[in-house]
Amino acid sequence: MRYRIALRPTLPYPGERERKRPGLGGEFYELRGYAPGDELRRVYWRAYARTGRLYTRVETPLERVRFTIFLDSSPSMDLWGKRAYAEEVAGLLLEIARFEDKKARLLRGLPQEAPKGRGLVLLTDGLDPLPWPRLLPRHSAVVQILAPEELDPPKGAALLQDVETQERLRVDDEARTAYLEALAEHLANLSLLARLRGRYALLRVGEAPLKALLRQGVLELF
Repeated sequence: MRYRIALRPTLPYPGERERKRPGLGGEFYELRGYAPGDELRRVYWRAYARTGRLYTRVETPLERVRFTIFLDSSPSMDLWGKRAYAEEVAGLLLEIARFEDKKARLLRGLPQEAPKGRGLVLLTDGLDPLPWPRLLPRHSAVVQILAPEELDPPKGAALLQDVETQERLRVDDEARTAYLEALAEHLANLSLLARLRGRYALLRVGEAPLKALLRQGVLELF
């Protein structure tokens, strides 16, 4: 059983049109009338059997992707085991990427330092207030990694400290509710953006990454 990283957008980008050009081995695009010089192996004989006319099958060509697995090194990734889990996920993705791209690489840094070309797979907790639309290129994937404590913080009063700004904040149940509402909106916006550009998955620290990535479409069987 083989896996590959899926990067094609799962939602149509507004105003996008796929460039039409003949290719072999890609995905079906359309049928057009046969023209002298078209290769016979691209003739769609089933249409000829129905209509008595020759049609050529037009496909989008396969393009070689250069994969970069980019691991967020922000201080917030040190919380609740996110960094160690992200390293495990990154290793899995790198191994799979190298089936198609022997030069696939694993880089680490801040999200704004990630390369902008297609083939980017960004592993991040995604909680920083960054210009995400400018950071995610077309045909990329976002794997957001959060701890269960971040998705469902315990109830009751507590004193929290921001690991990046060192700011301290006392929270109560009212603040927890506001946090969960803001988090839900942020996750919805980031997942929508990522699926417009390519693929998105949300992983919880500790869950089996292969099954989760398959279920959410970042990985696919072929």
